Amino acid sequence: MKNHGPDKAFLRMDAVVDGDNPKVRWVAEQLARDEPAATAERCFTFVRDEILHSVDFTREEMPVSASAVLDTGSALCFGKSHLLVALWRACDLPSGFCYQRLRFDADRYVTHGLAAVWLPQSGWYRCDARGNTKPGIKCLFTPGAESLAYTPSHEGEQNYPDVWPQPWPQVIAGLQNMASLSQYLARPIDAAPPR
Repeated sequence: MKNHGPDKAFLRMDAVVDGDNPKVRWVAEQLARDEPAATAERCFTFVRDEILHSVDFTREEMPVSASAVLDTGSALCFGKSHLLVALWRACDLPSGFCYQRLRFDADRYVTHGLAAVWLPQSGWYRCDARGNTKPGIKCLFTPGAESLAYTPSHEGEQNYPDVWPQPWPQVIAGLQNMASLSQYLARPIDAAPPR
């Protein structure tokens, strides 16, 4: 994983990572603590536990921006990552996006969205806020030891170890072109890293 350090790009807000939205900022203020790791963990736990994973709960909405995810109360892994990064950035914690490529079924692959936060004592820490509601998944906030929902192990699967300051454009375009979870399940997003 590239050690980008706390570059300003990893604090930038935009239309998707809208941590400057009043509702997102208010939640971030409630979660903030004096110590960066404690703030990071509280934000992680909030997104993991309070925002439902669309697939696990069959929620058809497809929010993309952090504020839309917060308003909807559910999202795919991508939307959950967008909200988590927005909360971290609203708390002045440099953060970004990570991805995996996983088997979706026998014939298709899917991109899985993660988030990473820069912690002064340990550098970049990658974590997975998808939620622990699917049997066999237990994602925790354990800096120094990753606790991800999935470990790529099949042919064609892989971790993308870099941390990107913005979500992959192909992922955002895919989400914006889908009106429902049913459409996503019929055509899961299998994106490639931007060049």
